[in-house]
Amino acid sequence: MTVKTLEDLLAEGVAGRRVLVRSDLNVPLDGATITDDGRVRAALPTIRRLAEAGAKVVVAAHLGRPKGAPEPKYSLAPVAARLGELLGAEVRLAGDVVGEEAKSVAGSLADGAVALLENVRFDPRETSKVEAERAELAAEFAALLGEGGAFVSDGFGVVHRKQASVYDVARVLPAYAGGLVLAELEVLSRLTGDPQRPYVVVLGGSKVSDKLAVIEALLPKVDKLLIGGGMAFTFLSAQGHDVGASLLEADFVGTARKLLDEHGDKIVVPVDVVVADRFAADAATDTVGAEAIPAGWMGLDIGPRTVELFAAEVAGAKTVFWNGPAGVFELAPFAAGTRGVAQAIADSGAFSVVGGGDSAAAVRLLGLPEDGFSHISTGGGASLEYLEGKELPGVAVLGEGD
Repeated sequence: MTVKTLEDLLAEGVAGRRVLVRSDLNVPLDGATITDDGRVRAALPTIRRLAEAGAKVVVAAHLGRPKGAPEPKYSLAPVAARLGELLGAEVRLAGDVVGEEAKSVAGSLADGAVALLENVRFDPRETSKVEAERAELAAEFAALLGEGGAFVSDGFGVVHRKQASVYDVARVLPAYAGGLVLAELEVLSRLTGDPQRPYVVVLGGSKVSDKLAVIEALLPKVDKLLIGGGMAFTFLSAQGHDVGASLLEADFVGTARKLLDEHGDKIVVPVDVVVADRFAADAATDTVGAEAIPAGWMGLDIGPRTVELFAAEVAGAKTVFWNGPAGVFELAPFAAGTRGVAQAIADSGAFSVVGGGDSAAAVRLLGLPEDGFSHISTGGGASLEYLEGKELPGVAVLGEGD
């Protein structure tokens, strides 16, 4: 499959044309304050190149999971402000998705100016399972642009979704892959093609159920799979350990046991954990062997011996993929595991990919140098689905015109 790219669009000429850019601006907020602007910064290059080439840039994005209607807490207003700061120019926010204000804002854009539509998920058609409803919204996006309009898909974090602003709009407008999407695909293809070995994958996060498909897809391909985070306790339970009040998916213990039986030479689980008597920053804590979690206590981070174990595996790797924190890194007493593993990856010299979401946020929150990693993905879910071998609808649709 071949797709047209941002370079192709720029070569055609965009001066005076309205271009809709689907970005991933789903940033974490504390009230109206953006706590990690990584996705906004990642969206900048494509937006800036179009604006500098004289396009009238209309950006579409979502924030959170509103229920198909406006919710003030999910407004993109803080994002518009931050985007404007980074661009050094005002970014007008339309108060609706494709309504009268969106039409007014898009219609009055000057060449080289940028506007942001309000949260696309405020319109229930965006995420509708009914194709005709999504197609209707896509047609309204196209109408905002008028004659000469074009669409650039640059939100890698949403390309695994068959949604109006991701998929359907690419069927009604000339569609191009943005630089961010192309960069992500290039990096991930290195992981699924013929990666340099040893190839080590570090998986964390809370639930085995969220990562089971990618675990099963990766195990035949990797040399080692290191498991931390809340999901580790399901594997520890499968080994016969009592995990106390730790997060446990009892329905998946049997699956974890089967994976350990079949791939015990590849799977590495924690040997010690940091436990707490409750889920709080000021909880009583202790570090215990993975087989000695006290009744009623919960594991909230991997312990120092596990950090050393994981670091030793990573140190000899040529390729590393990391998705999911090793512990509850947002709370200081339980951040050392994630910091230690991340630092080991950064120090390894391997081709290293951080798989988006919480892992990317952890790198920034813990003050680790972003240039210590070969690539920090903007799309956790999309990255995992790609590694599972699934087709990404928002990418596949870009090649439909061939």
